Amino acid sequence: MSKKKPLVVVTRKLPAVVETRMRELFDARLNIDDKPMSQAALVEAVKTADVLVPTVTDKIDAAIIAQAGDQLRLIANFGNGFDNIDVATAAQRGITVTNTPGVLTDDTADMTIALILAVARRIAEGARVIPDDDWAGWSPTWMLGRRITGKRLGIVGMGHIGQAVAKRAAAFGLSIHYHNRRRVDPRIEEKLEATYWDSLDQMLARMDIVSVNCPHTPATYHLLSARRLKLMKPDAILVNTARGEIVDETALARMLEAGELAGAGLDVFESEPAVNPRLLKLARQHKVVVLPHMGSATHEGRADMGEKVIVNIKTFMDGHKPPDRVLPSML
Repeated sequence: MSKKKPLVVVTRKLPAVVETRMRELFDARLNIDDKPMSQAALVEAVKTADVLVPTVTDKIDAAIIAQAGDQLRLIANFGNGFDNIDVATAAQRGITVTNTPGVLTDDTADMTIALILAVARRIAEGARVIPDDDWAGWSPTWMLGRRITGKRLGIVGMGHIGQAVAKRAAAFGLSIHYHNRRRVDPRIEEKLEATYWDSLDQMLARMDIVSVNCPHTPATYHLLSARRLKLMKPDAILVNTARGEIVDETALARMLEAGELAGAGLDVFESEPAVNPRLLKLARQHKVVVLPHMGSATHEGRADMGEKVIVNIKTFMDGHKPPDRVLPSML
């Protein structure tokens, strides 16, 4: 007799290659219409599923986990982050949580560099000039941006993505600096030619460009607070491809409005998909470049994420510890 396939509920539409593989291996309930699941639908899912596959936009909090059936043993998050899941409550219920680390590193690092260039060289603004029929011809003083070669880049969070950003930035002639909760291996520092700052405050005050690349945890909520943002130089720019909650958006908007920062590039927002109206107004004024959380959006990256999810589920269901377990101690 063949072994019963686990019921796997997937909250959003995934790449076709991933869904096909899931159908082969599991009793997969897929979200073909790709409509975000309501709170009530998520509750129904955890009541019946053996495995839940949410995305980073699905909030699996204590209230939802409390209503999970005893058969729910695994929450296999389709995402590198896991701040959308109450990991501690899941652990108390004996539910394992996994994520998809490592596969989005290059894609997110690429987008970080793209945003740095977009802000410094006014690329997004310039891309609208010709389609809007607003080009009168070349002029020596028109559309002047800022050179990034020789500037100081301060990376907040020197994990895999931060290190990938550093490698790319070095190729543009940027001087690499970083702050991390733990200093990285000296060999990595030497390879990246990176300078470690124990004090985030001191680093922020001296950087020309600041890139946010740390995870969102309770400890990093508004890590770049109003006080810290004010430490930055008025000609500096800020780029965030990590999580919106790490930056105090209201304070950032206020500083951009007042001309106390040269610009910002944001791929993530505190209340996404809703975006702070003040940031939207600033974007229309070309004082900030805003993107719809697309830093990891590549065909290759999404397929790799799906494969990670499948491996985590298959390994767990075979009675082994999945490779990408998220533990409460990681928060």
